[in-house]
Amino acid sequence: MADSNIRGGRELSAFLSALPAKLEKNIMRSALRAGAVVIRDEAKANVPVDQGLLQKSVRISSGTKRGTVTGTVKAGGRMAPHAHLVEYGTRPHKIEPKDADALAINGTPFRSVEHPGARPQPFMRPALDAKAPQAIEAIAAQIRKRLTAEGINVPAPEIV
Repeated sequence: MADSNIRGGRELSAFLSALPAKLEKNIMRSALRAGAVVIRDEAKANVPVDQGLLQKSVRISSGTKRGTVTGTVKAGGRMAPHAHLVEYGTRPHKIEPKDADALAINGTPFRSVEHPGARPQPFMRPALDAKAPQAIEAIAAQIRKRLTAEGINVPAPEIV
């Protein structure tokens, strides 16, 4: 991830903390979502297939836990429970069914099968590494946009 310094960030943070708590929370949630969209779009582009449930499963969420506002990019869930296996790969392993008749390939029953494993095909972490500076810029732009909508004029921070 490229290092970037933002001038005016400390002042913006102090200003945000002086706002009413509900307004600050709403502004930060929308800002973190704007940054997460940048990462989500890159992660979807990095998925090793052109279309499908894995790509559709990449999504964002935001919320507040114990006073801390969070934004999250996730993949997987019920839609694509194999997302972590694609991201991190698997070791070679033996597959043995609980029911002796349960494992059949093309109608031929097997007691066990040796799975060769799968190489990792990361798509989430490279998205963060590649787009973190753009996500920070999107967050700052959304904060300025929301504060301007509230009638508060905030100069754009300089990225150096």
